[in-house]
Amino acid sequence: MRQLPKNYKRVVVKIGSSLLFRRLIPAGINLDFNIINGIAKQIIQLIQEGKEVAIVSSGAIALGMSLLKVISRPKELSSLQAFAAMGQNELMDIYRNLFKKEKLNCAQVLLTWEDFNNRRRYLNAKNTLLTLLKLGSVPIINENDTVSTEEIKFGDNDRLSALVSTLINADILIILSDIDGLLDKDKKVISVVDEITPQIRTLACPTDKKTCVGGMVTKIEAAKIAVDSGIPCVIANGQTRDIILSVIKEPQKYGTLFVSKKGLKAREHWIAFGAKPKGQIVVDDGAKQALLNKKSLLSVGVAACEGNFDKGDIVSLRDKQNREFARGKVSLSSRELDKVKGRRYDKEIIHCDNIVIV
Repeated sequence: MRQLPKNYKRVVVKIGSSLLFRRLIPAGINLDFNIINGIAKQIIQLIQEGKEVAIVSSGAIALGMSLLKVISRPKELSSLQAFAAMGQNELMDIYRNLFKKEKLNCAQVLLTWEDFNNRRRYLNAKNTLLTLLKLGSVPIINENDTVSTEEIKFGDNDRLSALVSTLINADILIILSDIDGLLDKDKKVISVVDEITPQIRTLACPTDKKTCVGGMVTKIEAAKIAVDSGIPCVIANGQTRDIILSVIKEPQKYGTLFVSKKGLKAREHWIAFGAKPKGQIVVDDGAKQALLNKKSLLSVGVAACEGNFDKGDIVSLRDKQNREFARGKVSLSSRELDKVKGRRYDKEIIHCDNIVIV
């Protein structure tokens, strides 16, 4: 089913480093103020029209690199964290100066994986963001790179933008980069994607930019999270004039629109995408079929378990070919499961209400 234009009230805009730092100069990295100023003007217009806008912005590490006139992104964790610490302050100054011209406040919100893993922190983050939007402020959200080793290792803000969209129940997610959208094999933009199939995934390729990480692979992963939560996602070129305003009016005409499906319930979404799996459970073919038929996981169907997880943690469920097909909230620890796997046990390993097919 094609996405019909609607009155998108709550919007999340993700701004990538590849968009903000397009040009490299011998002395360092050149921030494109024309691009970021144009984006800010569009967001200001949306807010003046009564919409709520949250920004997920990359760029802290790249700005830190710019301050020190470093061109290539370093691999050392300590350097990345140091660059992020310096650059985040510069990033907020840029946004603050742009929005205060129209007497708009912006707020810095730094998140880590633990803010999504822990259910209480998840809800606290949600309430904070919703309150900021209610107050008419613009949340500027970024991964807390100075303390979060996992995100720097994992790589990008595309997933974060999708998780934030679901966290605040956004109406649309717009991912801006320096690309026109998802290209087919003939290098033509695919305007609408009704379903993210394996064929669609094969069209993606990782980035080779020196100032950023990620690429179309992570953008498709982000789109998958959004559309499975009932939120349409558009990947578009932020260099295009008034691209955000254009997407809001006609999302199917600019960039690539990923059509939303019937969304998962909030708790199901948290199990599937919000929490990072603490381990893996490999099941046999019979157990896999039972789970696909919405049955609970029993110990007799468990072939192996990996990782160190406790009761109540989220785990990845995989078949014997090591393909993930579901996630669930376990009712016992990995140590306990290791003792009863493959045998009869009087308790369910994961109740069917705590399993989400992914």
